[in-house]
Amino acid sequence: MDIFVIGATGFVGGALARHLTAEGHTVTGLARTEAASVVLRTQGITPFAGDLEERRPAVVEAALQADVVVYAAQAGPEQETATVQDLTRAPAGTRRTLIFLSGSGVLLQRTAGAWSPDVYAEHEPFTPEPLADFRKAAEDTVLAAASEGLRTMVIRPGLIWGPGDHGHTSMIYQSVAATGAACYVGTGLNTYSHVHIGDVTRLFSLALKKGRPGGIYHAVAGETPNRWIAERVAADLDVEARSITPEEATEVWGELGALIMAASSRIRAVDAHRELGWQPQHTDMLTMIGDDRLRRLATPSD
Repeated sequence: MDIFVIGATGFVGGALARHLTAEGHTVTGLARTEAASVVLRTQGITPFAGDLEERRPAVVEAALQADVVVYAAQAGPEQETATVQDLTRAPAGTRRTLIFLSGSGVLLQRTAGAWSPDVYAEHEPFTPEPLADFRKAAEDTVLAAASEGLRTMVIRPGLIWGPGDHGHTSMIYQSVAATGAACYVGTGLNTYSHVHIGDVTRLFSLALKKGRPGGIYHAVAGETPNRWIAERVAADLDVEARSITPEEATEVWGELGALIMAASSRIRAVDAHRELGWQPQHTDMLTMIGDDRLRRLATPSD
């Protein structure tokens, strides 16, 4: 199939573009710079020069020439909203499939480091996180387009880990550089459902083959409270694991990082298992502990 990936130079979109290319698909990836175009070419991906701000109409027009459009960008609210609206306003039949990458952040709960008992399957109702209202609205726009004859789906992974990520484990290593300790917020029992990047890309492949119009598919392989991660990082670096307040967390990780590191976001992948036959192959996020690239994050910058 001809597949156009919006976000092909990002962590998830890049892994997905490479995965689809390896499966034999013809993949075109959006590239905002010439340097990004060069990288995509070396990976067997055809670059399309453009962006979602000034050149969005040209990007949408090119994307709609493909059999499949994958939106995996990390764009701002205005750019994401406008792009999704443009992609779904096109006349039915202009493309066969649109898959939108979302994330479990849409349903995160601000628990200040405490555990939450709430776990959500794909179509269960929840109260969206206010900062992610735009993302939930984009999901709804994509799913509503299925009733107009378009094959649209949403994939909603938990915390994604793997080579090159910037998730919770990386952030806790970074806290050592900032404070000398492996930090967690409050009791540290808050939990994000997690999944390996390789399992996410396989879920996309299954969605292309078997996914139904209007389908939502969660990707989750396990859960690890932040305190457990911090304790393993502390043991790896021979430092202490330490609880910090939400205010201190802002100093360590910034406002958005502190919010994420103090929140719970728990999901179940019911439809992904039942409808697509998806099963994760990587279930232990703590296997990353001790990686040299992570240890380097714990070294204070000069």
